[in-house]
Amino acid sequence: MATDRPLSPYLCPVCAESLALQPSGKSYQCPRRHNFDLAREGYLNLLPVQHKHSLEPGDSRQMLAARRAFLEAGHYEPMAKAVAAMIAAGRPEDGMIRLLDVGCGEGYYGRNLGALCRRLELHGVDIAKAAVAAAAKKLPAARYIVASTNRLPYVDRYFDALLRVFAPSNEGELQRVLRPSGQLLIVTPGPRHLAQLKAFLYTELREHAEEIILPQGFERLGTQRISYRITPGRAERAALLQMTPFAWRASKSMRQALDEPETLSIETDFILTLAIKTAE
Repeated sequence: MATDRPLSPYLCPVCAESLALQPSGKSYQCPRRHNFDLAREGYLNLLPVQHKHSLEPGDSRQMLAARRAFLEAGHYEPMAKAVAAMIAAGRPEDGMIRLLDVGCGEGYYGRNLGALCRRLELHGVDIAKAAVAAAAKKLPAARYIVASTNRLPYVDRYFDALLRVFAPSNEGELQRVLRPSGQLLIVTPGPRHLAQLKAFLYTELREHAEEIILPQGFERLGTQRISYRITPGRAERAALLQMTPFAWRASKSMRQALDEPETLSIETDFILTLAIKTAE
C-alpha cells in the first residue's frame, strides 16, 4: 500500500536531486534550479539531450501508428484484460496502488488498468516522445514522462507495482523504484505467438521459451498463459508486422505474400509472469 512516500515521484535527470512541482503548476524544478516544463498534453520530458542516442529515440512514428491501429482494433484486448485482472487481484481492497507502466508506448494497457482498478495512481514512462504525448492526451489522469528505462528518474521505492509488456528494462532500476514486497508483472511472447505471421518471414520457426528468467531479487508468484486466435484484415496484418521487432526482415515480396490471403488466422500466445520483490 502506498503510504509515507514523497509527494513528488521525480528525480532531476541532470543532478538526481528531487524535483518539486512549482507554484504555477506548470513545471518541476530541483534545488539546483534545473527546470522541466509540463507539455501542453500534460506529460513531462525528463530525457536530457546528453542521454539521447538519436534525434527521436524509441519507436518510429510509423511503428507507433501501426501499433495504434492494431491495438485499437481490439486484437490484444483479452490479454490486456488478463493483465488488468491480475494486477487488480493483488492490490489492497481499499488501498491506493501506485503503478508504473515501463515502456508504456501510447498507454493502451494503462487505459485498461484504469478501467478496472478504481484507486490507481498510474504512471507511464517511454523514450518515444510522440508515444508519451499520445498517451497523456488520451488519459489525462495518468502521469506520463519521457525518459529512458535504463535511467528511471523516480525516487527510490515509490511504486507498489510495475508492469512491463514486451518492453526492455534495466533490472537494477526495477529493483530500485519498487517498494519492498512490491509486485512486478512481465508480459512476454509465448512459444506460439504469431507463428503464422512469422512463417512468411522465416524458413525455420523458433519458439519462445515459456518461462522467463526473473530479475535478481524477485520471486515468482504465478504464471498465466493466454492463447487465442485472431483474424486481422489485410491492413491490420500489415500493421501487426510493422509493430513487431522482425519487421526489418520483411522484403517487398514477403509483404506482398502476407497481403495475398483474404483471411488469415494467426495464433496469439502470451505469458504473464507475476513476481514479488524479495530483496533490496
